[in-house]
Amino acid sequence: MGARIAVVEDEEALGVLLRYNLEAEGYTVDVIARGDEADLRLKEELPDLLILDWMLPGLSGVELCRRLRQREASERLPIIMLTARGEESERVRGLSVGADDYVVKPFSTPELVARVRAMLRRAKPEKIATHLSAGDIDLDRETHRVRRTGREIKLGPTEFRLLEFFMQAPGRVFSREQLLDGVWGRDIYVDERTVDVHVGRLRKAINRGRQRDPIRTVRGAGYALDEHFSAGKAPKEAKEPREPRESKEKEQAAG
Repeated sequence: MGARIAVVEDEEALGVLLRYNLEAEGYTVDVIARGDEADLRLKEELPDLLILDWMLPGLSGVELCRRLRQREASERLPIIMLTARGEESERVRGLSVGADDYVVKPFSTPELVARVRAMLRRAKPEKIATHLSAGDIDLDRETHRVRRTGREIKLGPTEFRLLEFFMQAPGRVFSREQLLDGVWGRDIYVDERTVDVHVGRLRKAINRGRQRDPIRTVRGAGYALDEHFSAGKAPKEAKEPREPRESKEKEQAAG
């Protein structure tokens, strides 16, 4: 999975344009047309980067940016502000409320995409890395190949995206709903039980013999990639039980 980007923009044509170009770069894009709706959505789940228009119905982009910076969960969220206001005083105002970058309309779409890429490289390097590693598992985003201890693992497209999603945030517990949004997308209706089926298939593919299962089931909450596995901490092997010394001596005497 690429990074998740939220675009808060009330101009429908511009929203469509940004979605098309960002998805072409491999990002997952949510377009929201109202500031008040965006405020509610961002309380539920944060994207990896926010593109925020200055003038919005319901709640202005400036006020939304200010609110996001006041919340602990979103105080470090990368924010690019879009606006038709090009005056220096307005740019200073946008940056003073917490925007990380400022783009004046009309703008060059390739330039905006380049700014998004540069900001993600600084803030979320794991989202744009070509290779992801966790423990003895290596995932190559470009070739769509997965290896474990050097052995290539054959995964279907959904299992690949699921593993990639887990590997981007080791230790974090994802609910089935969050996995559906992150792996399948908000626009596709899939029953939550489907998540269990694909997690089962992923486990079957990546685990062989006595290999440790890197996926942790959290009862009542969801699934996570075990952070101890990701850190490369091997599980302790079970030791064979020792026979009592007295038993051995009796056996030798009887022999």
